[in-house]
Amino acid sequence: MPLLEVNPLLRLSRAKTFLNKTKRHFYNMAYWLFKTEPDAFSIDDLANRPEQTEPWDGVRNYQARNFLRDGVKLGDKVFIYHSSCKLVGIAGVAEVVKDGYPDTTQFNPESKYYDPKSSEENPRWFRVDVKFVEKFSSVLPLSVIKSMEGITELPLVKKGGRLSIMPVQEGEWQQLYAAAKG
Repeated sequence: MPLLEVNPLLRLSRAKTFLNKTKRHFYNMAYWLFKTEPDAFSIDDLANRPEQTEPWDGVRNYQARNFLRDGVKLGDKVFIYHSSCKLVGIAGVAEVVKDGYPDTTQFNPESKYYDPKSSEENPRWFRVDVKFVEKFSSVLPLSVIKSMEGITELPLVKKGGRLSIMPVQEGEWQQLYAAAKG
């Protein structure tokens, strides 16, 4: 039986498509900071979930929604940031294990995140799934983050940086991670 011959251009095209879909995580992984109020959901809660995984839902800001829908991708690293608590700051790290998909709480009239203007055909809100990676031995406080040289692009330290989902530049990620590991 003769071998099936595949057009080399088709093979090259398929290889390029595969590389375009995967290279971001081999060469250009993105980094994020997700805010949470620890009395509602903390790094410890994430660590104690089955398979240490949880959907990151309930985000109701359009810019943060756009990050979840279009920017945050499988394999990206996430700082879990505790806000509105006694010690505000970075508490640990998670990894994105599922790309953005519709946040089902928007369709549930019983949910505090219900949105009557949203439909399954045209969802307004998205979420990703994150998996626990590590908890830091102590929270890296916001006051320390603000005093660090080189942490200038992080929206968290800029005036009006109140988004619950924000990108972190790779150099800033490395600097913050090193400081948190102390």
